[in-house]
Formats: sequence, C-alpha cells, structure tokens
Amino acid sequence: MSIIILIATILLPPLGVALKHGISRDFVINLILTIILFVPGLIHGIYVNYLR
Repeated sequence: MSIIILIATILLPPLGVALKHGISRDFVINLILTIILFVPGLIHGIYVNYLR
C-alpha cells in the first residue's frame, strides 16, 4: 500500500494525501497548493505523507 500512496503522491499530490489522511485540512491545503502550482503541492504532499 505504501508504494501506491507514493506513486499517487508523485502523480497527483492531493490524491496521495487523501489516501493516507482522508479529506482533512492537509488535503485542502495540498489541493490549493497543487492548483496554484504543481511543485509546491508535490513538496507538501511528500512532507505530509513521509516526513511528518
């Protein structure tokens, strides 16, 4: 399951965050960052899923 979440986080960061944490505050923040620019959403998704 961890590999699927990693691939989802790289391809579509909000999906990866939603799979691991559900529809929460982190998902909304990641969605906004991904809509503005992809790279900040990707960095936030990796941070939320694997570093925090």
